[in-house]
Amino acid sequence: MRQPLPEGHFTVLIPARMASSRLPGKPLADIAGLPMVVRVAQRAMLSNAAQVVVAADDERIVAACAAHGVQGLLTRQDHVSGSDRLAEACQLLGLSHEAVVVNVQGDEPLIEPTLIDQVAQLLIDRPEASMSTAAHAITLLTDFCNPNVVKVVTDARQMALYFSRAPIPWWRDGQSAASNLGKDHEPFSQLPSPPPLRHVGIYAYRAGFLAQFPLLSPAPIEQLESLEQLRALWHGHRIAVYTTDRAPGPGVDTPEDLERVRAAIGA
Repeated sequence: MRQPLPEGHFTVLIPARMASSRLPGKPLADIAGLPMVVRVAQRAMLSNAAQVVVAADDERIVAACAAHGVQGLLTRQDHVSGSDRLAEACQLLGLSHEAVVVNVQGDEPLIEPTLIDQVAQLLIDRPEASMSTAAHAITLLTDFCNPNVVKVVTDARQMALYFSRAPIPWWRDGQSAASNLGKDHEPFSQLPSPPPLRHVGIYAYRAGFLAQFPLLSPAPIEQLESLEQLRALWHGHRIAVYTTDRAPGPGVDTPEDLERVRAAIGA
């Protein structure tokens, strides 16, 4: 039986940047009287993490965190991706190469603390993996066919084989007659069994791998799918996948998302 994760064996890093094409100033968006990034950090503090740190690109984010008792680090503004920002944060914090770091997105104010623990524990349990992440069963056909919903296929040991925006695994015998009618029709009439998996955007890394990741050349499949995690697979790294029974709460990408989360927290 897996032993529970001892408190203090990992660090949560929350990348936060002010620029957002769909929701400018997103980290500081007010949710029931608190900036969104502070709400994310407070949820993460309910996990077993030794420390929770916001890696920000703007002094205003760091100041907002400090005003609410959250540790913030100012990182460079020119980082291409969140993983680059986290690599700098690991260096600023002086983390060892073996330290486990969980990347919690700064726009997930409803993140489950137990999911953070489970993803961290999985990486600790699987030394052959460079990363771990999470997924849950897809229950709606529209989600399976939606390119904005990222899918993952795993092997028998719950290691990721591939991530895609396409409906994978492709159900050869389940194609709908409507699929021949044009792009407005779903290619399947029902979901395959066992159900496909939706990828959840939470990751755990070892700090040493995070330092190496920005130096890896972008992969062709990463560029085609616009999925950064495919770079790790392309270069031979393993990604362990924790399958949760509960779909995570909604993240915030648009003003409409923000209103939904405000209503959920207000209720």
